[in-house]
Amino acid sequence: MFSAFFLDLWSYFQSYFIDYIDMDVTLWLLMPLLITFLLPLVIVLLLYITALILYVYRLHRHRLRSAYGSDWRNAARHVVAAVWDAHGWIWHGYEVVGLENIPTDQPVLFVYYHGAIPIDLYYFISKVFLFNSKLIHTVADRFLFKCPGWSIISDVLKVIPGTIQTCSSILKDGNMLAISPGGVYEAQFGDAYYQLMWKNRLGFSKVALDAKVAIIPVFTKNIREAFRTISLGRRLWLRLYAATRFPFVPIYGGFPVKLKTIVGQPIPYDGSLTPEDLQIKVAAALDKLINENQQIPGSIFRALVERFHDFKQIPNNSVYKARSE
Repeated sequence: MFSAFFLDLWSYFQSYFIDYIDMDVTLWLLMPLLITFLLPLVIVLLLYITALILYVYRLHRHRLRSAYGSDWRNAARHVVAAVWDAHGWIWHGYEVVGLENIPTDQPVLFVYYHGAIPIDLYYFISKVFLFNSKLIHTVADRFLFKCPGWSIISDVLKVIPGTIQTCSSILKDGNMLAISPGGVYEAQFGDAYYQLMWKNRLGFSKVALDAKVAIIPVFTKNIREAFRTISLGRRLWLRLYAATRFPFVPIYGGFPVKLKTIVGQPIPYDGSLTPEDLQIKVAAALDKLINENQQIPGSIFRALVERFHDFKQIPNNSVYKARSE
């Protein structure tokens, strides 16, 4: 009885769609929307291509060592960095401004704004490695370390879950390290207004003070226009994140907008500062970078046009004042 009812119901809907809706036209109209949700999968694909390349180098390290005259990990890093650098240049016209602000003979802590997908960080790390021959260690969220294939990426590219002690040790050993205080929370719930969502997180400032290193703020123009998160159902996503610490908010985009990473002036180590004071100082410096380089609110159309024409930046004075208060 119930099966017959559902069969009749399905026949009704099927006839309704055939009579009143042109499925070909509907699919054609929905195609741009579908594409914006599918493009983020390209980044996932690139990550797995990265893992594949690293596995190839690990399995054939003896041949590669004789071919390149170096450790297989270092040779693999150069190939992976070249792949990401090429992708950034082709798809986003990616460039870095302020590379001269990065010291070559001392450790440094990079603090960056976290986009919906931190693709700019991949590009930035690749650019620095290719041109400065120094690998930036990275702090990533713990859920990534449960993903298949991530272990070899974290091993070769020096990605860590990051405790204060671990991060401090990395810097004390003379390495560079990148941290986003906003993390996944900022990635999931940030928007085109580019507000920092650090809450009361002081880990990065404690690391910098313990390791006695300078902090360099880093911001990528239009990163929120490349990928965005769905704002609909924000309360539900917030509850899910609070309960699981997992990023459930759907991401769309992959737009070929202009991306430009700006490396700010180093903030020198000052032992007289408390972690709270240092957090405020770094947040102000990063906010200033955003205000000076990003039109707020961000516009996907404008960011696309910037691939061909560089608009003169209009200071967001009123917005910056509100963000600073």
